[in-house]
Amino acid sequence: MRPVHTALAVLVAAVWGFNFVVIQIGLGHFPPLLLSALRFLAAALPAVFFVGRPKVAWKWVLGVGAALGIAKFGLLFTGMAAGMPAGLSSLVLQVQAVFTAAFAAVALRERPGRVRLAGMGVALAGIAVAAADSGASGPVLGFTLVVAAAACWGVSNVLTRKAAPPDALNFMVWVCTVPVLPLFGLSLLLEGPERDLAALRGLDWSGLAVIGYVAWVSTVFGFGAWGYLLRRYPASSVAPFSLLVPVFGMSSAALVLGEQVSGLRWLAALLLVGGVALTSLTPARGAAPVRGRTARVIET
Repeated sequence: MRPVHTALAVLVAAVWGFNFVVIQIGLGHFPPLLLSALRFLAAALPAVFFVGRPKVAWKWVLGVGAALGIAKFGLLFTGMAAGMPAGLSSLVLQVQAVFTAAFAAVALRERPGRVRLAGMGVALAGIAVAAADSGASGPVLGFTLVVAAAACWGVSNVLTRKAAPPDALNFMVWVCTVPVLPLFGLSLLLEGPERDLAALRGLDWSGLAVIGYVAWVSTVFGFGAWGYLLRRYPASSVAPFSLLVPVFGMSSAALVLGEQVSGLRWLAALLLVGGVALTSLTPARGAAPVRGRTARVIET
């Protein structure tokens, strides 16, 4: 990769890692489901009027929108609101690579080789260590919700591979339209109209900045830049940079939020990042062909 494109890939990883800190700050302004709904609303509008019609079948837009937008982010934001630290969330969420490989083996008949199976085992060991660390310093419910979010992300990854969108930004903008109304409805039902109205009435520049970052910087810029790189280079050259996301997530959470990084968490990070590298960067045997490179897009 050219140095400028390497710098762009690192910048995207940094943007996505710092996104967890911004989410944590945003949860001080909004209930989790409402924040997720506002994130997708801001990401979809007005971009949806400029990207053209979806370039894949509507069933894929709806499927990924439900799995990624409603399930993954709803669970992630709720888990963080339940006390899951931002840095640990950025790390644990990477177990999505294991879920993706497992679901792809069933749905796409991608047979994992020995190296990939070993990577899945190492990553799961990292999750066990992270669970031990979370059990000692945080709520088990929040940890469980983030792991569930990673599983939903795995489902959306498999659906995205099936859809094989030729334009990642176009696809993501349309996907962002799907969860808006369901998340608003769930927020009204579970978080209550009084709480939602209080958050909206108290909206200030800090809250607007949070929405702007998670919607336009993390989603629109992040996906646009990542898709641009995937159109220019093989996925095997671009995907490794996603392993920097938890590095930036944990370091920025320590610097900005003062989160303590224990020895167990560093061990979990080493195991998870190493296992994810083996799992996601090792080709599966018998993998179904994917039309275009943007089907390998990774987002946080």
